[in-house]
Amino acid sequence: MIAALIALPIAATSAAEPWSTELQYRGRITTAAVTPDGYQLTANGVIRLLPRQSAVSTTASPLFDALFALAQQELEQARVSQITDAAFDHGAALPCECLETGEKWKYVWTRDLAYATDLALFRFDPQRARNGLEFKLSGLRATIETAVIPASYVVQDTGSGGSWPVSSDRIVWFLGARHLLSDPVFSEKVYKALKDTLAQDRRHVFDKQRGLYRGETSFLDWREQSYPGWTARNVNFIAESFALSTNVLFYQALQLAKQMAQTRGDADSAVYRQQAEQLGAAIEKNFWREDRGLYMSYSGGLNAPRRIEAYDLLGTALVILSGIAPPAHARRALANYPTWDAGSAVIWPEHDDVPIYHNRAIWPFVSAYALRAARTLDEPARIAHELRSIMRGAALAGSNMENYEFTTQATTFIDGANSGPVVNSKRQLWSVAAYLDMVVEGVFGLTDHDTIDPKIPRELVPMLFGDRNEIRLDLAERHITLIKPAQMADDANLLVADSSVADRRDIRVQLRARHVASSPLPLQHSAYAPSTPALPVVIRDGAHWQIRSTTTGPLHLYINDRAVRNFSGTTTLAHRREQQCISLTRSDDKGIESLPSDSVCVGDTVPVTGVWPRLWSAPRSGHYVVRLDYRNNHGPINTGITAAEKILQVQCGRVDTQSAPLLMPHSVGWQASTAMTFNARAGERCEFALENGFNMSMLAHYIRYTGGEGGASGAIHAADTGDLQITPLD
Repeated sequence: MIAALIALPIAATSAAEPWSTELQYRGRITTAAVTPDGYQLTANGVIRLLPRQSAVSTTASPLFDALFALAQQELEQARVSQITDAAFDHGAALPCECLETGEKWKYVWTRDLAYATDLALFRFDPQRARNGLEFKLSGLRATIETAVIPASYVVQDTGSGGSWPVSSDRIVWFLGARHLLSDPVFSEKVYKALKDTLAQDRRHVFDKQRGLYRGETSFLDWREQSYPGWTARNVNFIAESFALSTNVLFYQALQLAKQMAQTRGDADSAVYRQQAEQLGAAIEKNFWREDRGLYMSYSGGLNAPRRIEAYDLLGTALVILSGIAPPAHARRALANYPTWDAGSAVIWPEHDDVPIYHNRAIWPFVSAYALRAARTLDEPARIAHELRSIMRGAALAGSNMENYEFTTQATTFIDGANSGPVVNSKRQLWSVAAYLDMVVEGVFGLTDHDTIDPKIPRELVPMLFGDRNEIRLDLAERHITLIKPAQMADDANLLVADSSVADRRDIRVQLRARHVASSPLPLQHSAYAPSTPALPVVIRDGAHWQIRSTTTGPLHLYINDRAVRNFSGTTTLAHRREQQCISLTRSDDKGIESLPSDSVCVGDTVPVTGVWPRLWSAPRSGHYVVRLDYRNNHGPINTGITAAEKILQVQCGRVDTQSAPLLMPHSVGWQASTAMTFNARAGERCEFALENGFNMSMLAHYIRYTGGEGGASGAIHAADTGDLQITPLD
């Protein structure tokens, strides 16, 4: 039932209790009251009548309970029989008993649905969640499929530089699917897609030298919001980089593959176990910054600094929840991740030269994962903080919004050209799921393993219990009652389960109060990073390179990932045959660094031209890097499905063939592809050949795509190619 919307003045509530029947914040007010049929929620002067839903929370806070009903009502609004998007079928409706992504997003997107399913949809609407996930599985187009047993892959949605493999977080699909395996038919589809997708990604996006998967941060897919601004024109930096969140998702997918293979007697279980263990170690090694006590959001590839001053809340929460982070690092990472009075922003540091969206923003679904991480670590202050943020946002907006400005939790914040959030949808599916999860697990402790593990901070007891001795959650097949302790010691700060009595439907949990070591909220910190410096000027001067910066301020010079101290804006660098990549960062008075400039790479580079296969002789023994000049004009930088990829085969002498993918995303004119490294001995003749790789336009799913090239008119997997550029590395 759709709630009635009635424009009325706000009623006086002089006796209202904070967070019980009334919430005030920065001049905005929301009130809630119990009605015979449910609740009345008044936000922004608009009264919304919320009928009682199938799941009911009964606490001392009508506001808390009303917002739980609101989330269920908004989930009902997301239940559709058809979906639409302007980029598919020319905007025509497509039949699908699915859950649309939001009021402004009428389609099904892989990552949105997967995260929402993982948070709550597996419990509140497993069938439609399953339908949507199946919609995001695809085989190859009939004109391409050659295998005897057709493959099944997860779809990467349109994205940076032409989508996969620049963006490679489609693996998040399995985070949601893992909850729905009780259906044996669906379980087999999951296992087939898991094996095929992992095998494909292992070949195309796994970097053997770093032991990590390449690609963009999960969810943070608007390049200049969280990556250096110059990536808006060239995404190869992103394609070569390594993201914390995406790699943790691969780790979790490998763990699922190990478990599913083991139950089927599949010998690949041991392979997946080993790959997961190695990946977990590589994540810890590559992303942990001891000096900051934080996990980096991403790390640069061959041409860029590995240490980058960028952190994100989702990646931090996921690495804690996955168990990869050692306990000491997990606790430090959450304790050190900055937050504000309104909640925790999804990236840090913020950037004051780009609009509000991922930058300078709170996203409720990410806050829900931070809440889960805080519960895992028994951090009462952070549990309460994230819970209040989720609740406050929905209350003040009168809907589970896509995002909020990070200091005010407003849905619109005016800041000139940087105002925002620039896109903001009501009843965003993963925000709805965040509220549902906050109630079911965050307060009542029902985990996805069906255990009851409440962890309620003492500071929330007045809101939740008031004068009550019990609070209750009624779900379709389960009823959970939490019983307040009769007494609480002065230093007790967390309520946990002391004992429980359960029959088939009713579970009564006696809580006890205990004291745990709690990290204080990190509210005092710098909000913004310095602006990114301009590209350094590098000029050959005999036996040296003259390096000059046009940017003022404290600067850091990086050469092949090595920071050069005491850089005052000009310096010289001895000429070497080997590649030297030069980039800059700027720092503020607190030592926070900017994101890096683009790199200028110098060295004895040799172009190799001609027809394929191309030939070249190694002047000396050692490691080399090779890139291919290319132009890909099959789509814009920010979207599409036609990133071109070729597998470069290198045969030097009698050594086994060396191979790696060269990625050629959508470009603005000619530029260099991503890199491959190889070994050669002095005097050896090396032969270079290209094989076709893969992209999303080859999937049958994209036959419906009409928003750009590579869709309804046929797959496109091509780029104009020029010289191979070979440079020694040592």
